Amino acid sequence: MALIVAKFGGTSVADTERIEAAAAKVMREVKAGHKVVVVVSAMSGVTNQLVGHCDAISKVYDLREYDVVVSSGEQATAGLMAMALQEVGVQARSWLGWQIPIHTNDMHGKARVIDVDADELHKRLDAGEVIVVPGFQGVTKENRIATLGRGGSDTTAVALAAALAADRCDIYTDVNGVYTADPRIVEKAQKIDKVSYEEMMELASLGTKVLQIRSVEIAMNKEVPVQVLSSFEDTIGSNLPGTLVTREEDIMEKQTVSGVACSRDDAKITVLDVPDRPGLAAKLFTPLADAAINIDMIVQNVSSDGQGTDMTFTVSRGESTRALEVIGNLEEFKDASLLTADNVAKISVVGIGMVSHHGVASKMFATLAEKGINIQVISTSEIKISVLVDEEYAELAVRALHEAYGLSQEAA
Repeated sequence: MALIVAKFGGTSVADTERIEAAAAKVMREVKAGHKVVVVVSAMSGVTNQLVGHCDAISKVYDLREYDVVVSSGEQATAGLMAMALQEVGVQARSWLGWQIPIHTNDMHGKARVIDVDADELHKRLDAGEVIVVPGFQGVTKENRIATLGRGGSDTTAVALAAALAADRCDIYTDVNGVYTADPRIVEKAQKIDKVSYEEMMELASLGTKVLQIRSVEIAMNKEVPVQVLSSFEDTIGSNLPGTLVTREEDIMEKQTVSGVACSRDDAKITVLDVPDRPGLAAKLFTPLADAAINIDMIVQNVSSDGQGTDMTFTVSRGESTRALEVIGNLEEFKDASLLTADNVAKISVVGIGMVSHHGVASKMFATLAEKGINIQVISTSEIKISVLVDEEYAELAVRALHEAYGLSQEAA
């Protein structure tokens, strides 16, 4: 007998027919003798509709009330899922985030889970009940509903799995696992059977939308095995048909490069001709951090006149306007010229095998050069190399690198 948390994404519960299909999978797990907690997203399209209602009322709304509105989508799905399970003979009950409770901080719209009270859940599971929980939400110390940001249902599921010491967290979605590249770009992309937490963290942050990055962070910290699998196939999680996200030491064969990721959500900002003196970077990036603007790639160069410095960095496209406003209000940069570009794409290769293999970077740069693709910015870590290129070359770059690292070859 295992304790399993099964999360069903928006496409997996898109309508009542899909909810019934998901309930059938849960029933099969229960009949196999497993204890199951179900986490559900809002039905496909519902969250966007609710956000649209908020925008129609006000462009600058109270985030506390926004959270009340947008969290209702998952709550509706939770009730419907509990009904569907009851209809197939499974003892089930829905539990909202505040009823458990799932405690969060008070950063409404982007709240972080602090802890989960699991005592009552254990009692219900021991009594044979399937617990259905709406994802994406918790409760602050002021007893206000707080949402966890887009993709937050993944975080809910993994946080519950960690609190319950679950044997596995299954993430049912519209793909059957994590691939070496986006199959829509690379026809020969291969499904990965096992991927390390560290690799998945990088892939999630670099444009692979299969898992929310914070859910992977919790899984890694608490060593929760997470499986990504399709809700549209007949198999269930206990058959292990998907991609297992697990510890590096549990992966026998470590690929030098496990995957190629592409993000089209970046904008490049360059601050030109600023004084080259100690503390300048802190005066630029601290206010941006205080405004909750995430900075990714950073490059500093000597200005063309040799008297100052140019600083180039990337932010998400949705935050570029706000970043420019913040910089424009800084006294130290009032005379600086700003250049922006949102026609860029970030291409990354990721793999834990990079730690012990040389030549990965040179192969990447040579491959892009052969295709005539100019590199604008470079960023590296132990298991990742990212480059910024013109967006029109994004797909060509992904396909070329996928082929160069031998990722198109099916495993023997």
